[in-house]
Amino acid sequence: MSIKYIFITGGVVSSLGKGITSASVAMLLENRGLKTALLKLDPYINVDPGTMNPFQHGEVYVTDDGAETDLDLGHYYRYTNSPLSKKSNATTGQIYDTVIKKERRGDYLGKTVQVIPHITDEIKKRIVNCATQEKNIKILFVEIGGTVGDIESLPFLEAIRQFRNERPKDCINIHLTYVPYLRAAGEIKTKPTQHSAQMLREIGIIPDIIICRCEKDLPTEFKEKISLFCNVAKEAVIDEPDVKNSIYEVPVQLYEQKLDLMLCKMLNLKCGSINLSKWKKMLKSLIHPKKKVTIGIVGKYLSHQDAYKSIFEALTHAGAHLNTKVEIKRFESDKIVKNNSVVNQIKGCDGYLVPGGFGPRGLLGKILAAKYAREKKIPYLGICLGMHIMTIEFARNVLNLKDANSTEMDVETKNPVIALLEDQKQIEKLGGTMRLGAYPCSLNQKSKAYQAYKKRVISERHRHRYEFNNKYKKEFEDQGVQFSGTLKDDNLCEIMEIKNHPWMVGVQFHPELKSKPLIPHPLFVSFIEATLKKRKKK
Repeated sequence: MSIKYIFITGGVVSSLGKGITSASVAMLLENRGLKTALLKLDPYINVDPGTMNPFQHGEVYVTDDGAETDLDLGHYYRYTNSPLSKKSNATTGQIYDTVIKKERRGDYLGKTVQVIPHITDEIKKRIVNCATQEKNIKILFVEIGGTVGDIESLPFLEAIRQFRNERPKDCINIHLTYVPYLRAAGEIKTKPTQHSAQMLREIGIIPDIIICRCEKDLPTEFKEKISLFCNVAKEAVIDEPDVKNSIYEVPVQLYEQKLDLMLCKMLNLKCGSINLSKWKKMLKSLIHPKKKVTIGIVGKYLSHQDAYKSIFEALTHAGAHLNTKVEIKRFESDKIVKNNSVVNQIKGCDGYLVPGGFGPRGLLGKILAAKYAREKKIPYLGICLGMHIMTIEFARNVLNLKDANSTEMDVETKNPVIALLEDQKQIEKLGGTMRLGAYPCSLNQKSKAYQAYKKRVISERHRHRYEFNNKYKKEFEDQGVQFSGTLKDDNLCEIMEIKNHPWMVGVQFHPELKSKPLIPHPLFVSFIEATLKKRKKK
């Protein structure tokens, strides 16, 4: 049987949730026994989001093979078991870079290189490569970033038009639009959706299904109006109103409208029965928890809701697993420093988490937060830079190395407890010095990390440049630090813990990238368990 392709476009406005919708539908079809894969096509000219400001783009999601990708791949991972790799995300920058390199090599034999067919052919090649990256993939979901009408998206839209024309029986177009409710007039407006579908038709793409994002359930008369004006069957107009409690309600919402069965019928796919009992059980625990903890996140990008997306989700997963509501308090690290004391500003939380990041802004606020958590015996989880913060704080206040720092923050520091490795110093390109992707880590069996993972060797994803400086290792160990995880077959520090503390753990990697609602990450579960114990003692 040939591979089937489902293309998802967006209309009217951006940020409608194409990624969550794509992942939700893939999850339903996967649950019916069909192996899926997902591809995000991003219109921006950056080669990848690795050097983009989190305030503009949100978090960078990293795959096992080291690709720095769009945050929608995080949704794909959390909702499905689909393969994710460098083949799962392509940008305009990557496409043009590949085509230009081919032209320079003479691959086009002197022809004039144009958007059609050379750019669109490269896009179609990426689609096929993603669909064939593993055996037995039955369906590929292709999400087109941006909004119909954007100049940047046109080559991608033209490519999927051609792709469908070449495989008419194997492709479906889903168009996700916004149907606004004007409170002043008390009316629902379908005109923006009509114009969006019309714009698609002008490009040569006729949607088979229209999914309407809206504030509330869409009345039948409005679905019928959209069906009539957009030339889509009545039953193929699906509403996706705002969920009340959690984005993990979306698959159930779409299942109740039989979208998965409709897709199987349209694509002539044989599918099995579906069982969402585990998913619904997780939702029940998430929506009606019996316990509660408060976690303080001390970071520098907290004003952008997607900058730490995977961390927020991983905390939610651990909370649902433990039947606990995780209330998050956000503290901008550069705003909480006042007379070198953060106590009055951040006190009252059951645990603290310092996430990853780059650059010196807000450094002191994070260090003071780590000091407070260590001295007051409050659970602390440091991720990537958060581990570096934990290291610097301990060096300054326990080892009495007052000028201890990371060479990222101070190149001239006399005590570089965090530093670049020697073999990284010669690399000039900004992304070249990064340790990216999955690496194996060996755990000490007498550690909190091992108690959490219950494994001798683990694999976690990295995205960092600076490492713990082993020249200081013995000094740290003599004062009560345990290096409980090291890079396998090496002595690079991956996990450090404070021994005489209920739960203070720093990790060099990004555990949040491997957490799922049905399989919460063990470190986050252990962290929330520690905060529950702390709250109980209070």
